[in-house]
Amino acid sequence: MASTRRLAAILAADVAGYSRLMGLDEEGTHERLQAHFRELVEPKIKDHRGRTVKNTGDGLLAEFASVVDAVRCAVEVQRSMGDREPEVTEERRIRFRIGINLGDVIVDGDDIYGDGVNHRRSAGGVGHTRWHLPLGYSPRPYRRTDAHTRL
Repeated sequence: MASTRRLAAILAADVAGYSRLMGLDEEGTHERLQAHFRELVEPKIKDHRGRTVKNTGDGLLAEFASVVDAVRCAVEVQRSMGDREPEVTEERRIRFRIGINLGDVIVDGDDIYGDGVNHRRSAGGVGHTRWHLPLGYSPRPYRRTDAHTRL
């Protein structure tokens, strides 16, 4: 059977310092992370016409038909995270690292595979993806650097 392929924008997110946060407060970190996914991240993905492909425990993988939608979703999540958890000390706050990669994927049921998905893994994690939106996002034009394209 021939594989179904398509071009997709893949948003990969994970929590910076997740192991440290779990070491400080395992149950509290888990509960707060699930609330962020449920109340903020999942609705933003849907608002921007994306779909969650899989939850990775401390992160997720989402697929979008448009890079613009994926970037807008990521920006809104990052901006909204700044307003969440005002009662939590800085060292205990949950901060997402979000990367976006545009690539060809193989579709198998509800899952996706291929270089467009694996790029983040082979590059050393979400923080090293080709498309990166740091927490302190500032709306500037796209700039191309040797190794990364940053917003």
